[in-house]
Amino acid sequence: MTISRRTLLIATGVLPMLGFGERAQAAASTVKPRHVLCLLGGDGELPRLQDAASRAIEQFAAGFSVDTTYSQGKADPNMSRSFGVCWDRVAPNAWTDADEAAVANHKSVLYVLGPPMSADNAVMCSAGALFLVDAVIKAGATAAKGESAGVAHGLTRWVAFAHEAAAALQSDDNIALRRACRLAFAKRPLAGATHLETVGFHLVGLPEVYVAKAYGSEREVVALMDEVGDQLAQRGLEAMLADRKAQLSFETSYEPDDFKFNPYGIVTIDRR
Repeated sequence: MTISRRTLLIATGVLPMLGFGERAQAAASTVKPRHVLCLLGGDGELPRLQDAASRAIEQFAAGFSVDTTYSQGKADPNMSRSFGVCWDRVAPNAWTDADEAAVANHKSVLYVLGPPMSADNAVMCSAGALFLVDAVIKAGATAAKGESAGVAHGLTRWVAFAHEAAAALQSDDNIALRRACRLAFAKRPLAGATHLETVGFHLVGLPEVYVAKAYGSEREVVALMDEVGDQLAQRGLEAMLADRKAQLSFETSYEPDDFKFNPYGIVTIDRR
């Protein structure tokens, strides 16, 4: 099942959100990003997964909630196709044949909704989402994906991301924490008409990064996207724009009621 912001929920009472610098702040939408997590399980496993998610919410994922409208104790026949377009195709061995089989053979579906996020709390909310996924996997979930950007990883990789985030928190390394959450919940590269694109950077409070197809190979473009993501977190928007000869815009193909809509805008890089 593909869940849209319109059919599932629309944030109410949202406030204008902080952007990156005065230019972003002036143009930013009042839409606040939020996570939607999809976790699969076996026959009769929905109550156990719900309980694990509820415990995680109480302990470290404040503001999240277990969805009771679309969660179901039966298989979703569209799930294999949905995961098929969501698997991360950048990292080697991001998923395995066993992960694909788990999706094909699932018997229950759990959805968890995150709270509306600002740029200030997006990283911590995303860390909570990552730890929640890890907790539900430990309780028996057989597959997981982030609906907000449409990205899926195998169970081993989800757990590795959670460990990276925990280590970053313990060492008070905000850059590493943002990176772990960004790689876990953002999708790249997506092919547009003239650029390769990211989606999901808003889940860690950053604008998307679009790179001209003529810039280089897909591998080079992905490396640049990741470098820019780190640079945005380390040095801020204005310094990155100057260094990369890039531009910030708010023209997007996503509607404000789409979970992929990024209110922080899009950084476009057309040349080296």
